[in-house]
Amino acid sequence: MRPKGGWKSVTDVEIATAEYVDWFNHRRLHGEIGMVSPVELEALHWATVRSDHYSEAPVPVGAGSN
Repeated sequence: MRPKGGWKSVTDVEIATAEYVDWFNHRRLHGEIGMVSPVELEALHWATVRSDHYSEAPVPVGAGSN
């Protein structure tokens, strides 16, 4: 929620955005997915998926390096 008079700096906006994203993903109960948080549903999903369902692709050498 925006404070009265606005934020004082970009850092304040970044902190408010991070707090909102944390709430949205970890504490918000979503009615369409059984009144659980999105993080809980994703954890349940990955706990029930068999690992052999996905083939492991090797990471190319040098990936992510400059």
